[in-house]
Amino acid sequence: MKVFLIGAAGGVGNRLARQLTARGDTVTGMFRNPAQADTVRSSGATPLTGDLIADTVDDLATRMSAHDAIVFSAGAHGTGRDLTTAIDGKGLEKAADAAARAGVSRFVLVSVFPDALRGGEPNEGFEHYIKVKKTADVYLARTGLDWLIIRPGTLLDEPGTGRVTAGPAIEYGKVPRDDVAAFIDAALHEPALSRVIVELTTGDTPVTDAVAHLLHHATGQDRPA
Repeated sequence: MKVFLIGAAGGVGNRLARQLTARGDTVTGMFRNPAQADTVRSSGATPLTGDLIADTVDDLATRMSAHDAIVFSAGAHGTGRDLTTAIDGKGLEKAADAAARAGVSRFVLVSVFPDALRGGEPNEGFEHYIKVKKTADVYLARTGLDWLIIRPGTLLDEPGTGRVTAGPAIEYGKVPRDDVAAFIDAALHEPALSRVIVELTTGDTPVTDAVAHLLHHATGQDRPA
């Protein structure tokens, strides 16, 4: 599979690039900061500088052409309301429109668990982030793309366990970035797992079994032997 990964230098994106290339996929890793080129290259992906704010839909579509799937794992990462709107919100809309224009139907979005960090003090910037991410989910879900929206719980940098809890509605929790990447890697390669929203936390189910269960739930069919 040829994967166009937006946000390839990020915590989930970089881990995902390593897993995809390890299985033999070809990854084009788009990133905004030129200083991150070596980080992307070290994951096995081909680095490509791009800017979700400055680039047009046509710019993005040209870069996406000839790929089999798009993964959107970019984010403003707490750099302010304006950048959150521009990258997590409008940037996702541009990317989805570009994918449609380029004829790349498979589109995976890394979103956010709706209950994220609700135990802390209210924060206007974070509430804006949650609202923008939800609006982005809605935008993607209304497209004709073969989309998959992943909503992980609070992200951790500790080593993954390879076990998760995944479903359309689960209790809130935490999850290592390693396991988010592993889940996306597995789910991306199941084309029948399409047009569904999956919430994801750490758990007791091996990643591949969790994906197989979701596939059965979505289609009524088991994964072929």
